[in-house]
Amino acid sequence: MKIGLVTPYVYPLPGGVTQHVRYLYENLRLRGHDVRILTSSHGLQRASEGDIIRIGKGFSMPVNGSVGTITLSPRFVSQVRAMLEREQFDLLHFHEPFVPFLSPIILRLSTSVNIATFHAYGGFSPSYEFGSKVMKGEAARLHGRIAVSGAAKHFIDRYFPGEYKVIPNGVDVFRFQRAVPIARWQDGTRNLLFVGRFEPRKGLLELLKGYRILRKTGCACRLLVVGTGPLGKEARRYVATRRLKGVEFLGRVSDEEKAQLFRTADVYISSATGGESFGIVLLEAMAAGTAIVASDIHGYKGVVRRGREGLLVAPREPKEIAGAIARLLRDDELRRAMGEAGRERAEEFSWERVTAKVDDFYGLVIRRLAARGDLPAGFHAPIPPSPRQPGQPKGGGPRPGPGMEPGAPAGTERGPEPDPDPEPVVASAD
Repeated sequence: MKIGLVTPYVYPLPGGVTQHVRYLYENLRLRGHDVRILTSSHGLQRASEGDIIRIGKGFSMPVNGSVGTITLSPRFVSQVRAMLEREQFDLLHFHEPFVPFLSPIILRLSTSVNIATFHAYGGFSPSYEFGSKVMKGEAARLHGRIAVSGAAKHFIDRYFPGEYKVIPNGVDVFRFQRAVPIARWQDGTRNLLFVGRFEPRKGLLELLKGYRILRKTGCACRLLVVGTGPLGKEARRYVATRRLKGVEFLGRVSDEEKAQLFRTADVYISSATGGESFGIVLLEAMAAGTAIVASDIHGYKGVVRRGREGLLVAPREPKEIAGAIARLLRDDELRRAMGEAGRERAEEFSWERVTAKVDDFYGLVIRRLAARGDLPAGFHAPIPPSPRQPGQPKGGGPRPGPGMEPGAPAGTERGPEPDPDPEPVVASAD
């Protein structure tokens, strides 16, 4: 099929959604699809570069305790219409389809099969409450909906009720497995690692308070801090005024260096206070075989299982953070066992497996639409065959057409088929 991955966040700037789109793009291409990325520009990027198509200009704005993007263009409708006419997509896959304005306009003008993935999680959202009233038409144009976790599903279903398939984020397992520790930090001092944007919901200040408690107890450890953000000055001021030793602010790092840092760390800490739908950094730590201390928040429970890959602590509790880190640092066997358990679990979230589930979901939605005679006019690809069930013989006959069972005579229609993978691939740890 020809597939367009639509992201309202500027690709390839750093961020969880853009990283998701990157790996989905690469792995869908490996599965034989013709794929483009539809995004906006931010700065001086060209309108088109390879398989990246840019429409409009993205502007950053605060949202949900973080920073989001709003895309603007004086010629949105004409630009989108011309692009869709030129590209002739069979399927458009929207990531956060209701973020203004690029995604809703493409969705409104689409003549393709429309799939959406919802990544966000939070409490009450005035913007989603407003959107649920003004974007009912766009929501009705979605043929299939994915949520990256149970938390994300619960959040979006509150505003746009419907059927959602839970398919998680993925991780590039091989990249983290092949990374080597950084010699500079291999000096006998235990290394703690934080990776994230310096903003309130990521909990960096709570971690620094916990680290201070650790140092007061005589724990000889080092804290490596990766990231930037609006709380950078406050975090550095906290370290300076309390004369905290061993805190290294590393700023932004490359993907390769980040993987090395995960391999260098003895313990990875994610002290987020809430608002996380999944926690990709937790997957990265597990793929590197690093034991984890993470906040006990809804979005994390489907990734880190309590007491298996890491220790979960109450958010905004520096004493609990310090206590959990101290426990792992003094128990080499527990730390090693959690690292090994993390490596094994990370395999379940490899991008190859996650993309296969997304591709299967595409096929399921397309076959359901074909069975009802509701395939959009813009879909021109062959109907994907049903996944072969265990014990089912391989078929050698002609490929079934829309609305036909494999091997059925012409005119024999079938109803919507059952979901071949009805259980969410991410389950709560509780």
